[in-house]
Amino acid sequence: MIDLQKLKKLRRQGSSALLGLALDGARLDGVVLKRSNGALQLQQSFSVTLSLDPLTADPELVGQEIRNHLDAAGVRERHCAVCLPLKWALAMRFELPPLAESDMEGFLQIEAEREFPCDVATLRMATSRSQAAGKQHAMLIGIPAGHVERLEQALVKAKLKPVSFSLGIAALQPPDAESSDGVLALAIGETHLDLQITGGGGVAALRTIEAAFENETGQPILNAGLVARETRITLGQFSAESRQAMRKIRIFGPRDQAAQLVAELQSRIGPDLDIESVTAYSARDFGVQLPAGAPVSPAFSLAARVLARRSAPFEFLPPKITTWQRLATRYSSGRLRAVGAAGAALVLLVGVPFIVQQIQLMSLRSRWTEMSAKVKDLDTIQQQIHQYRPWFDNSCRALTILRQLTLAFPEDPAVSAKTIEIRDGNVVTCSGVARDNTALLRTLTALRAANGVTDLKVDQIRGRQTVQFTFEFHWQDGAKP
Repeated sequence: MIDLQKLKKLRRQGSSALLGLALDGARLDGVVLKRSNGALQLQQSFSVTLSLDPLTADPELVGQEIRNHLDAAGVRERHCAVCLPLKWALAMRFELPPLAESDMEGFLQIEAEREFPCDVATLRMATSRSQAAGKQHAMLIGIPAGHVERLEQALVKAKLKPVSFSLGIAALQPPDAESSDGVLALAIGETHLDLQITGGGGVAALRTIEAAFENETGQPILNAGLVARETRITLGQFSAESRQAMRKIRIFGPRDQAAQLVAELQSRIGPDLDIESVTAYSARDFGVQLPAGAPVSPAFSLAARVLARRSAPFEFLPPKITTWQRLATRYSSGRLRAVGAAGAALVLLVGVPFIVQQIQLMSLRSRWTEMSAKVKDLDTIQQQIHQYRPWFDNSCRALTILRQLTLAFPEDPAVSAKTIEIRDGNVVTCSGVARDNTALLRTLTALRAANGVTDLKVDQIRGRQTVQFTFEFHWQDGAKP
């Protein structure tokens, strides 16, 4: 949910404008909205391609690149609401037993620890509950906390103040809206397609269709047939009663691709479902007046919901703990207060040596000023020496990485890789399919024990019978004896 405290803070500060951002692969879309007299005004919009990956590049460099794009677009608004990529998320859905509400949080925690392939302490979690066929269900969504923290650091370096992190497809088709009951939403992205099924007041299905585009001619072409097949597979995982409750398919994205997908779905799914391409917002979507011809996009939807004081179904922005809160928690007991007082007295007693130290530092800074020009010249010479050194090596690192990766996979086809990417010579990303979780876990265990493999992380696992996975690790020559 959107942090209402942050919204109240924005209101107290008199902020009536907001920058909406949507990160989709290397593309960053943005809009600047302003609320005035109960109506929203679209002030600016832009779409840029980032050359740096927010998950692997230095946050300061990513933030500087984002700041440069914002300055080029003339964007001055600091507060922002950001749509995170759905492919970052791990999602699982299960039936809820008849438990008291006080016991439900503990049950959800246990289920998350049992089902997610990583420590839940490393995830930012969100929950959506729904009711179908007289039964209660819950959808747990976890996004690696490291991803969220790196993106937040980059935004802070870009001189932005995030107020919300949510999912773009949930902003486009809010699960809690009455009009979302029995709706399958498809959001066409840059290299993939997001799918969400809503009903019973919550999310019933959430997944990313990775192979939605083909790139044989150098330009991404939507594979509408594959999307239609994957959509039918997803619908087939529900009971007949739940499928009968489905009434509409809504497609968000570029007009040409959306129209192509509408035609393909109509031919494969038939007239049982109303299939439409969403090209405009309705007047009741946000409860405020919208600008004429407002573009339908995740960035616009999330920013509009925040400015309209409406909650989002999922919120992944880490809570802010102030310095005073940390101090109050640390020194809340009488004994700790006494310790704190003693520490303060000690600081006063040793204050004089620190003053002497400050004088010495001033003297050293003066000496540094005198020699800084020579040091700068030496640094320039070092850079030139480094520039003209041989850029290649003969270690055959890529082949060594592929050999270790091959040895970790089983000889039978229980686990197979689809794509392997090696970046910067030591960051390896692998995606593929596995027959079941057991086979995948054996492969990951063998890979963790392999020489040279460090920081193995599972980015994504979907499916139960046939498991689709993506993991990443760092390669370090001679990491293990």
